[in-house]
Amino acid sequence: MTPTGILAGLFLLLALYCGIDPLKHSAISEFPDFKAVKVDMPDWSLVPTEKDKDNLLQRSEIKFLNQVQGPESIAFDPLGRGPYTGLADGRIVFWDGHKWIDFAYTSPYRSEICNPKPSPLSYLKNEHICGRPLGLRFDKKTGDLYIADAYFGLLKVGPEGGLATSLTTEAEGIPLQFTNDLDIDDRGNIYFTDSSTQYQRRLRKYWLKGEKAGTSEVFAILPGFPDNVRTNAEGNFWVAVHCRRTFYSYMCARYPKLRMFLLKLPIPTKIQYLLHIGGRLHAVVAKYSPEGKLLQVLEDSQGKVVKAISEVEEKDGKLWMGSVLMPFVGVYKLA
Repeated sequence: MTPTGILAGLFLLLALYCGIDPLKHSAISEFPDFKAVKVDMPDWSLVPTEKDKDNLLQRSEIKFLNQVQGPESIAFDPLGRGPYTGLADGRIVFWDGHKWIDFAYTSPYRSEICNPKPSPLSYLKNEHICGRPLGLRFDKKTGDLYIADAYFGLLKVGPEGGLATSLTTEAEGIPLQFTNDLDIDDRGNIYFTDSSTQYQRRLRKYWLKGEKAGTSEVFAILPGFPDNVRTNAEGNFWVAVHCRRTFYSYMCARYPKLRMFLLKLPIPTKIQYLLHIGGRLHAVVAKYSPEGKLLQVLEDSQGKVVKAISEVEEKDGKLWMGSVLMPFVGVYKLA
């Protein structure tokens, strides 16, 4: 047999193996109904290339190491107390200046399965029971805390804490699938997001009034995959970027058949994930003007100090950084 024939035979065997996955070693072996779809992403040439060559986020301070698991969202109450944060075990806790205190929770079904575990990922299989608060916002007038919980929708709890009250689990009759974050305007209107499976990882601007009222448009093309967005006193936007885009992730997004083939290879899920994020966890924060102009990029490109940032809250000249994956809160002092 010629070398070409041997290569063709090996490729055929590989394709057959991926199609059948007889040993169930692929990243999607437990999800037989999974189908890859094309993800609408900006052209690779449009992705911002600005970088923080000084890796300024490596100067961050790690606070509360192993005291909080997966503190995605960070908030301070109208009196400036806190931080408050939602954890992977479903609790919302409050730092009183000396220790963490249980403040609130979103699930009425909590049990011993929600008790502390060694890492944020340990809670994944029970999140639908324990709850997973992903977005926190205080009403500055009432002191009420509004919560976006991935599984229990939009909720509210008073200044005294306790079990949060459900406000809604649907929008115009459509059940919420994965409530992710929220904001409150000066009139008390609440805007919240339900993560999309069709339009992923884009930063859009929705017009509430004016000639464009009721329409939306791309606000900015980001260097990576965005999570929570927060404003500062000047009206600028801090965008937490989970990780930078890689050409590998770009190609997989553009070509679902390629992604499906790669996912069926006997490559562990963790390795697949690392391929998408460039080989290791890292940290990126982007600051935008109200017009969508990129003002600043802060990074820890090596993930030496902070990584996988999910939210950035600016307070008193410092950036408080949460992470859905890490067991700590990062604090960076602005110059």
